[in-house]
Amino acid sequence: MTTPGLDDGVPELRARPPVTERRLHPVTPLRRAWAPVAVLIGWAVHDPDQAQRQLTRLTTTTLLIAVAVLVPAAALYGFLTWWYTHFAVTESELRIRTGLVFRRTVHIRLERIQAVDVTQPLLARVAGVAKLKLDVIGADKKDELAFLGEREARTLRAELLARAAGFAPETAHEVGEAPARELLRTPPRDLAIALALTGATWGALVAALVVPPVLWFATHSLWTVLATGLPLLGAAGASSVGRFVGEYDWTVGESPDGLRIDHGLLDRTHETVPPGRVQTVRIVEPLLWRRRGWVRVELDVAGSSNSVLVPVAPREVAEAVVARVLPGVTVPPPSALSRPPRRAGRCVPVWWRGHGLAVTDAVFAARQGLLRRSVALVPHAKVQSVRLVQGPWRRLWGLADVHVDTGAGKTVTARLRDAEEAAELLRAQAERSRTGRRDALPDRWMA
Repeated sequence: MTTPGLDDGVPELRARPPVTERRLHPVTPLRRAWAPVAVLIGWAVHDPDQAQRQLTRLTTTTLLIAVAVLVPAAALYGFLTWWYTHFAVTESELRIRTGLVFRRTVHIRLERIQAVDVTQPLLARVAGVAKLKLDVIGADKKDELAFLGEREARTLRAELLARAAGFAPETAHEVGEAPARELLRTPPRDLAIALALTGATWGALVAALVVPPVLWFATHSLWTVLATGLPLLGAAGASSVGRFVGEYDWTVGESPDGLRIDHGLLDRTHETVPPGRVQTVRIVEPLLWRRRGWVRVELDVAGSSNSVLVPVAPREVAEAVVARVLPGVTVPPPSALSRPPRRAGRCVPVWWRGHGLAVTDAVFAARQGLLRRSVALVPHAKVQSVRLVQGPWRRLWGLADVHVDTGAGKTVTARLRDAEEAAELLRAQAERSRTGRRDALPDRWMA
């Protein structure tokens, strides 16, 4: 007489598929071998005088012995850290085990993954490898897998996104990477002109050219000039050349797993703006861009570091992309933004004209800035709290500010509003936020 298996029809007792742990790409030890060398370089930079004294005491033989010991030790460190790093995708989580001396295991639940980015620094592109960065709800920083083979990284990314969307483990491999439809591509010429017409670029360059000579005539100290001039030159380069290199060939595409952003001249980055996680959209219009009708679009995404959606584009093109990020939202035209009352000029002379407010059925829109205009759009469903703030000077003139807090930890403020209007706005916005959250569609990928 045969007794049927106890696990027949009992899901909890069925044999689970084995979990296969994988290692990173074999080129990873070369990257990690630099850690001991970086420690020595950091010590030398922190105390250059002491480092110079120690080096002058060493003979040629001692230096050769030190190099002969340091290089194999660094190589061994890189190999062992790679050997003891594993990752695996289970039925419910991504598991990452790291650590040579102190072990660390990270359990990332698949349903809490909101974005998976693939980045390729220049040397990684040459080696044909890529880095996988994961945005997880509730995590302060991104976990990463560095490095994987380029094809393996894209395959793993597609699998994680499919699993996060609710696909079964046995079908997640078959889903593959969702197709993307290109919405926007920024020409390099437009990007270069836009950076040249940005005030921050010229301000940093002027400071780098003017401040060092002034310091030289004032102190006659070369170290003071270098300590001040080099950071200023670095800031000038970062605000112009650095941004051009980072935002080169900026492409925005639409796919079922969110908006995909590809960019970079040397380091290539493939980012994802997860649907439903965008808290605020800002349309920025610098003074020198207005004649060309260009704008820049920035984002506040809950739990993510993605902050730029469009580096530069004509307004109508940028607004079409915004409509894909915030479905059903129309950007209010400038004429629809009401200014504060004229008595606001007694609190903030001249610059009060740059503030404005518009509230539609979908968003709370606040404008600020006279030279560099910025319009922030907050969907009502993303508002976490509303506050009315009124200092003594504003109270004297019957004015108040209304602050709207979002889930990304940021605040959008309608400034210098009439006190009665602000009180009514506070009450109405609280109601709009409540009904907006009730009627909002659930955040889901690959719908």
